[in-house]
Amino acid sequence: MKEFYKFRRPAYLLVILALLAASSCKVESLRPVNEASKDISGNWSVIGATRNGTDLTSIVDFSQFKLTFSEGKYTLLNKLPFLVSQNGTYSLDNPQYPFQISFTPAGSPAVATAFTYPIVNGVRQLTLTFSPGCPNNIYIYTFRKAN
Repeated sequence: MKEFYKFRRPAYLLVILALLAASSCKVESLRPVNEASKDISGNWSVIGATRNGTDLTSIVDFSQFKLTFSEGKYTLLNKLPFLVSQNGTYSLDNPQYPFQISFTPAGSPAVATAFTYPIVNGVRQLTLTFSPGCPNNIYIYTFRKAN
């Protein structure tokens, strides 16, 4: 009779361990966190500019060029070659996860371009990639919020 219990004891332990393991697992529902809308309002200064991979900041003085966003409108100050040449309105393709920004100059059709909004070394930047005329020329302007 003792031999019977010797063989059954490990089986009981395995059953008990399996039940404990199964009852300890709990399904949790994860809810995605809503991302805040991107706020690009303010004055932006060019900190980097390239054309077809060539740095333009040593050739062109971008220090006076400013791009201001405020309440759905944009303003250009001391204009340089840019996607648009007149002030107007802007919109993001998705306020929470923007990948494209559209500029609509006064009296002209909208012009859309690639848009990124990264944080680099703790500072928010705005990068626009565009081709203002010839599709063979790709400009990339990197802006930082002016103080």
